[in-house]
Amino acid sequence: MSFGKNLQYLRQLSANMTQEMLAEKLNVSRQTISKWEMDAANPEMEKALEICKIFNCSLDNLFREEMDKRSEAYSDLRTEEVEGFRYVEYTVISREPETDAIGRMYKCAEENGIANPKVIGWDFPRLSQEQVNVFSMHGYTAALILPKNVIPEGYEIKEQSAHQYAVIHIARPFDNPFSTIPGAYHTLGDYMRTNGLVYVENEVIPCFETGGEGMDIYMACR
Repeated sequence: MSFGKNLQYLRQLSANMTQEMLAEKLNVSRQTISKWEMDAANPEMEKALEICKIFNCSLDNLFREEMDKRSEAYSDLRTEEVEGFRYVEYTVISREPETDAIGRMYKCAEENGIANPKVIGWDFPRLSQEQVNVFSMHGYTAALILPKNVIPEGYEIKEQSAHQYAVIHIARPFDNPFSTIPGAYHTLGDYMRTNGLVYVENEVIPCFETGGEGMDIYMACR
């Protein structure tokens, strides 16, 4: 763990705040910020607490954690206003549910003549402990975004209003998925906290993933 690396990470998450900008907020020189980030010196407690206030983090975050979980696969960290949309969804609970759930939505798109379908997905959380611990199962929901006037038979059509999301792009999500994908969620959480964004769970789909060229992960926020 490194205070200097954590400070640099938080600064980069905060709209790429420069050393000069942070120095001005803390009433110190840019050289002081540089020394902190190189771990050549540590701030006094008063300044450390000011840093915590600026970046909405704790002293434990700053000095005891390795906060930066990014990798070269991550890019285009941003907030985005996602337009409202209509959709149908399909949930599978099994040991490997993603392929079946996503495949069902692409089949639905084909059956309804939808060209270039957009399919999103997210983990389905409502499983019993027996399903998870005894049978090693997990759940996944895939959703097909519906064009206007398309009404698939046999599905409940749902609607979501426009909402703001924090987003990160993963260039190669499946090179090391058990590290890369959780790390992306961790980075999004840090980005939201650092920029004063609050995670939204109930009003809209709280988080989802899209495929295509790599993977985009979306987390609802306000």
